Amino acid sequence: MDTIDLRAPELYINRELSWLEFNDRVLQEGLSEELPLLERAKFLSIVSSNLDEFFMIRVAGLMQQRAAGLRRKDRSGFTAGQQVEQISKRVRRMVAEQTGGISQVLGQLRQRGLSVLEERDWTSEQRQFLREHFSKEILPVLTPLAVQELDPAPLLLGLQLNVAVVLGIKRAEPSCRIVVVPQPGQWSRFLSVAGEGGVNLVRLESVIATNIDLLFPGEEIQGTGFFRLTRDADVTVHDDEGGDLLHAMEDAVLARRRRAAVRLEISADADPRIKRWLPGWLGLSNEAVYEIGGMLDATALMELAGRRGFDGLKVPEWPPQAPQDLFGAEELWSAIRDHDVLLFHPYESFDPVVQLLKEAAEDPGVLAIKQVLYRTSGESPIIWALERAAKNGKQVAVLVELRARFDETRNVAWARRLEDAGCHVIYGIAGFKTHAKALLIVRREGGRIRRYVHLSTGNYNDRTARLYSDIGMFSADRDLAADVAAFFNLLTGASEVVGWSHLTIAPIELRQRFLDLIDREIQASTPDQPGLIMAKVNSLQDAGICRALYRASQAGVKVLLNVRGICCLRPGVKGVSETIEVRSIVDRFLEHARIFSFRNGGHEEMYLGSADWMTRNLDKRLEILFPVKSAVLIRRLTGILETYFADNVKARRLLPDGTYERVRGKDAPVRAQEKLYLDTVEAARAAKAPAMRFRPLTRPEE
Repeated sequence: MDTIDLRAPELYINRELSWLEFNDRVLQEGLSEELPLLERAKFLSIVSSNLDEFFMIRVAGLMQQRAAGLRRKDRSGFTAGQQVEQISKRVRRMVAEQTGGISQVLGQLRQRGLSVLEERDWTSEQRQFLREHFSKEILPVLTPLAVQELDPAPLLLGLQLNVAVVLGIKRAEPSCRIVVVPQPGQWSRFLSVAGEGGVNLVRLESVIATNIDLLFPGEEIQGTGFFRLTRDADVTVHDDEGGDLLHAMEDAVLARRRRAAVRLEISADADPRIKRWLPGWLGLSNEAVYEIGGMLDATALMELAGRRGFDGLKVPEWPPQAPQDLFGAEELWSAIRDHDVLLFHPYESFDPVVQLLKEAAEDPGVLAIKQVLYRTSGESPIIWALERAAKNGKQVAVLVELRARFDETRNVAWARRLEDAGCHVIYGIAGFKTHAKALLIVRREGGRIRRYVHLSTGNYNDRTARLYSDIGMFSADRDLAADVAAFFNLLTGASEVVGWSHLTIAPIELRQRFLDLIDREIQASTPDQPGLIMAKVNSLQDAGICRALYRASQAGVKVLLNVRGICCLRPGVKGVSETIEVRSIVDRFLEHARIFSFRNGGHEEMYLGSADWMTRNLDKRLEILFPVKSAVLIRRLTGILETYFADNVKARRLLPDGTYERVRGKDAPVRAQEKLYLDTVEAARAAKAPAMRFRPLTRPEE
């Protein structure tokens, strides 16, 4: 039998095309007539925001490689130039579907009393009102830019909507010039107008374009068009060459504004002169230009999705429940001392994490708090608690990862606030992003020191904790807490790497740990008792992990993978991955948890962590993988994984060709997120129910 080369390009799906398949699954939710209209609008909006980031980072990087003449092929056998070509073709199909879906949703919303009116539908009364409103409220803020005439040309910001105007010049020989009017970003995209049939809205750009003559009195308006630029945002900060990282990140955020354009979105009905001029002025080829036959910048649909008063057009609320591992607990400290506590967000509330930090800030017994912050919310109660703790004289050490992409500005602000409050702030680790999610609280209790830890798969963000599916764990286990303390010493004191009894840390040993766990499963697998690996991750891209899973499949190990986004592994390839199944779920919550289960010959081991199976997580970031030791929690996590793999409503199965198909079964419908929520509600209801009492009979009832 010939040996199969597990490094062959045909065994790997291109990373970028795999990501586009994920965004297509988001799009399919927006196109699904089974969902309420405003839920569809939400998904159609997310498609656009996802594409924005994809072009700013991934496509920008590929365009840089192509411009540099690099011909190196990726794992799947594509050069950078070939990937850009394939991306352009796939995105055009996606945008066309999205545009059709938006038109359908807006049409149906109009029938339900929420109308976004096109300019052609405005009544004379509405036109008069909007012209007056434009003159009083909008006109004074607008800044026309003579981009053709100024050298250097004024800066047009990325992701900002612009109105291009063709102005006629009255001379002996008629000519024209193009002026750009950026749309102010601080305003809502939708203006309310009076009218029949419920709520009537108009788009701000339409109001500007229709009344643009008031901005250019005495000049002839020959044509208009809307456009939007996406700029390269992949700014590299070299943090290992000395200097002030805080200032470096501030400079990097500013530098993004002037980076090269990588995509031009322009309205299909724009004046032909604008269409001809803009790409050349920006230095963009045709493959980077996307004509949109409908609403430009569909991220604004999120405004509609969140609009009040249309609850019948939204999915019903799923309020977070009290964590079942804290039922009956009188206080958090004693509950965590008694047993490890699992928190399954957003089904269970994130409040206990915030509560523990707030109590720690005020508790005279708490001596120190140490925490890693990768992303947090705008008005974060976590930041407030850390500030309060420092002001109360406690030792507070916080690692704020300044390089959390697109959260740099917010994290810089948090870092300054925490320093001002007296916290010891670390701005990341030279050469690595710190992506671990960890909290350590040191407390004096009855003459002894005890450590409490919280480890998680997700960020300390109270807002996304209601939108992202993540798992956290409280523990007072001595060995685990000692490892977490050593991890923080590594971060804050540049101490030597030590042996860990419970934690596995990237980039030190996490890759090898995963490979060893997979190899052990291969060794323990027999025909009578085949091995089993179940994993839930956001992305699977690392070639080394893929090859290890291929070897496991060749040895008869059953591999069940729940991968939300990118998956470069090809399942179902004869002789390579026949026992591997990959599923993806896109539903109302963003799947974000990382769970790893290994049968281990009947001695099941369960791990949670911050890292995906991507090269960047394993080799270029500080990450944590931690074991779940409680048999009760292992059973619960196993049940969660099995629920995900039982989904036959929202789940899609990855096929060997890189496309996905819906999972449909003969059994009763199982929608994983719905079942997990209903299970959580039932557990909370059972905990609140009065205990059943039995009354002995002393005489026969009459």
